[in-house]
Amino acid sequence: MPAAIDRRHFLKTTGALGACSATGAAGLLAACGGDGGYSASEQRQLSAAETVSAIAQGLLTAEELVTTLLTRARALASLNAFITLDEAGALAAARAVDAQRRSGAALPPLAGLPVVVKDNINVRGLPTTGGTPALRNLVAAADAPSVARLRQAGAIVLGKTNLHELAFGITSTNLSPFAGPVHNPYDSTRIPGGSSGGTAAAIAARIAVAGLGTDTGGSTRVPAALCGIAGLRPSVGNGGADRRYHDENAVVPISHTRDTVGPMGRSVADLALLDAAITGTAVPAAASLAGLRLGVPASFWAGLDNGLAAVAQAARARLQAAGVVLVDLDLPGLAELNNQVSFQIALHEPIADLPAWLAANGAANLTLADVAAGVASPDVKGAFSAILADAFGAAYPDAINVHRPRMQALYAACFADNRIEALLFPTTLLPATTIDAVNGSSTVSVNGGPPSDTFGTYIRNTDPGSNAGLPGLSLPAGLTAGGLPVGLELDGPVGSDRRLIAIGLAIEALLGPVPAPTL
Repeated sequence: MPAAIDRRHFLKTTGALGACSATGAAGLLAACGGDGGYSASEQRQLSAAETVSAIAQGLLTAEELVTTLLTRARALASLNAFITLDEAGALAAARAVDAQRRSGAALPPLAGLPVVVKDNINVRGLPTTGGTPALRNLVAAADAPSVARLRQAGAIVLGKTNLHELAFGITSTNLSPFAGPVHNPYDSTRIPGGSSGGTAAAIAARIAVAGLGTDTGGSTRVPAALCGIAGLRPSVGNGGADRRYHDENAVVPISHTRDTVGPMGRSVADLALLDAAITGTAVPAAASLAGLRLGVPASFWAGLDNGLAAVAQAARARLQAAGVVLVDLDLPGLAELNNQVSFQIALHEPIADLPAWLAANGAANLTLADVAAGVASPDVKGAFSAILADAFGAAYPDAINVHRPRMQALYAACFADNRIEALLFPTTLLPATTIDAVNGSSTVSVNGGPPSDTFGTYIRNTDPGSNAGLPGLSLPAGLTAGGLPVGLELDGPVGSDRRLIAIGLAIEALLGPVPAPTL
């Protein structure tokens, strides 16, 4: 067994981390064998909890870890996971954590944890480019609230990650000259998913332990599924008290009704630590699977890629064997309602939301037309043509006041009538497709069938819950026979985020982690 596993097993099973304060780090390291230091490879495999414990106990310095991960980022620059790598800032923050530990002061809960932040979320002193030319040099004056809370908890921002241009897409094939397409660490010819593809790729490639993305119609969950990690879309509901994260005017917007920041990590346990820090709540304990009732919506399981379906069905069988009660059901009329809500909101609200964000972030001189004129990716340029023409303006009032409430009522009745805690389904219909570096978004074919729109195909299962404001959690289910990751999603009632995380913790303990990509 490798030395890293020996040492980590020792720390977990003997309580040696807790004993370190009494015996001293040097004695513990000697007990673990040799000098006890972590190799660069071992450092990259540490979970979020293992990372903060190792730093708190002096088994690893924050500076050493950050240096290792920055080296990894440079070595894997071809993934295009980053737009801005903040080497100086990350090292300074790491040294401050190490100095605080040496002083004997109490450390915050995430002290020394390296994270990445999607480049449509404000990070003080760094550009918020949105991956688009018009915003290339727009530097944030303050952290977004979610970023601020992570930093207050001791997390270290390594840099800003690449994304589908302005978050208007699902592939992260960004054709802006300073960005470029993001590549999937499991197969560099394939997409990582989007729009939070850079965050997902950096986490999966072991450049960062965890990070932040955003989600409007699937943008944390789809890349999580395609990169073998976990991603959370927190509750949004109708805003206000329903909204779990409050980052208004701190994220380049698509839709105030639908947008939210969301944590991403190599496991549910990792992202749970970020969620706890952002919300000021405790990490929930794993749920009991015995007797847990989950709904299985037939339409969400239909039309799946054969290889993906095999992985998802195997996971489903394991859940049943563990005592989960899977309730077969469907949501009649959901697809039709979703079609009356989705684009009607997402391609109308930017007309007011994006200029408001520009004005609040020191770019009042830029207009919506200015931003649109600089768009480099053809698929995003097409979306902005519809926005500038307000193609969905006439349909917007009914979308927001009639059809969306009907969607929400349909979901609420489904949860209540079937006595289920969440819906369970594959996050996407198919694994990662190949990159289209010409158009930014190619068509896809499922099982050799006719070509279909890439965007609509990948968000088929994630978009409805987004439009209803529900929380959604995607977690790894395994790898296809071809070695590509598959995700399972849990959607729950508004406000059930902690319960979803608890269920996710139990499911990932049952299914186990997916193998890391070979890089």
